[in-house]
Amino acid sequence: MKKMYYRVGFLGILLVGQMANAQTVNNGTMVVMPGTILSTVSDFDNTPTGDFVNDGEFYVYANFNNDGLVTYTPGPIMSDGYTRFQGTNVQKISGSMPSELMDVLFYNQSVQPAFELSGAISVAGNSEFNQGIVNNDDFGGTISFEQEGTHTSTWNGSHVDGEVIKNGSTDFQYPIGDKNLYRYARISAPTDVASTFTGKYFFENSNPLYPHSSKQPEIELINNQEYWTLTKEGGTSDILLTLSWDELATTPANVIASPESDIHIVRWDEALNMWVDEGGIADVNNKTVTTSVEVTGYGVFTLARVKTLDTPCVKIYNAVTPKTADGLNDYFFIECINNYPNNTVEVYNRWGVKVFDTKNYDSNGNVFNGYSNGRTTIDGSKTLPTGTYFYILTYEVTDVEQPYTKKQAGYLYLNAN
Repeated sequence: MKKMYYRVGFLGILLVGQMANAQTVNNGTMVVMPGTILSTVSDFDNTPTGDFVNDGEFYVYANFNNDGLVTYTPGPIMSDGYTRFQGTNVQKISGSMPSELMDVLFYNQSVQPAFELSGAISVAGNSEFNQGIVNNDDFGGTISFEQEGTHTSTWNGSHVDGEVIKNGSTDFQYPIGDKNLYRYARISAPTDVASTFTGKYFFENSNPLYPHSSKQPEIELINNQEYWTLTKEGGTSDILLTLSWDELATTPANVIASPESDIHIVRWDEALNMWVDEGGIADVNNKTVTTSVEVTGYGVFTLARVKTLDTPCVKIYNAVTPKTADGLNDYFFIECINNYPNNTVEVYNRWGVKVFDTKNYDSNGNVFNGYSNGRTTIDGSKTLPTGTYFYILTYEVTDVEQPYTKKQAGYLYLNAN
C-alpha cells in the first residue's frame, strides 16, 4: 500500500474519501511525496499563503484554483509529479498565480469543453490530451509548454481551444484546435533557448479581417475556411513553420488540389497590408506544408495556391560541378538573372543552415560555386559536401505593366568530388 506524506500546514479538509460537499483548502505547505497518491473529490483551493509541491500523483476530480505556489521538485531524481484532471462534470482551472506542473492528464467525458481554463498552467513534461477540450479562448487563461514540454494522444476530442505558448529551443507541435477540431501547427527548433512562440487556430474565414483580394500577384487562391496565428514573444531565433490540412473537415479541396507543388503557406503582412508568399513544400502523406526556409515575419498564416508567373528569360540550372574541369556547371547558373538586378539568392543545406547569400547575383563574381559564405561555423575555404541543397531566388520584375516581386525555390545538386 502506498504511503501518503504531507506536512500539515494547511487549513481546511483533505479529501481522500467521499466527502462530496466539502472543499480542500491549503493555507500552508503541502507536499505530495514520490510514490504517493493524493486525491480531492471536491474543489481544491490553494490560497495566497499556500505552497503545494506535487512530486507524486495528484487526482483532481472537481475545480482547481491556485492563488499561491503550485510546483514540483525539479531535477533528475524527481521523475514523478503527475497531475490528473479527471472530473465527471465541467472543471474550472483558475487562479491568480501560475501553476507549474510536470506531467498532466486531461480526462473528462462531460459536455465539451470539459475544462474551463481561466488561470495559468505550464507543462514541463508531457500533457496527455485523452478526453476533454481545454478552453482558454473564452475564459482568458494561458497554457504554456516549457523546454522539454510535449503532448500525446491529442485529437478532435481533446486539445486546446485557444492560444498555446511554447518556451525554449526545441521543436514543437501545437495542440490547438477550434470548434471541436484539432488542427495543429508545428515549428522547428529555435536556436535561442530564450525563444517564446504563441500559436492559435481559427476555423473561420480570414477574408473579412484580412482581405484575400489584397495579395501578391502570384497568389492565386487563399484558404477561406481556416487560418492560424503564430507570434514571436521572445528570443532572436526564427523558425520553419508547418501547417496541416484536413480535406474532409476544414480545408477546401481546391486549395490542396494537384499539383501539390503549388500549395504554399501565405502570411498577412501588416506593413504591406497584403498576403505574401512564404513558400512551402507539401507532404501529401502527412497532409502538411512546411516553409522551405525560416519565415520572414509573424502574425496570420494559412494555406494557398501559388501560380507560376511567367518570366521566360529566367531559367535555373540546378547542377553544380565545380571540380570536373569540363567548363560545364562550374557554378549555380541562372540564365538572364542580370536582367533583374534587384535580386537575392540564398542557398541552404539539408539542415536549414544558410551557406550562401548575395544580392544582385552573378554581377561581380558573386556566384555559388560550392563554397560557403554563410555562418562562420562553416569553413568558407573548403568546398561544401556533395549533396542536395535548397535555393531561394527572389527578384523584382519591372518590365511589365504591373511590377511585382517573384520568389522561386527549389533544389540544386552539388557534386564536390
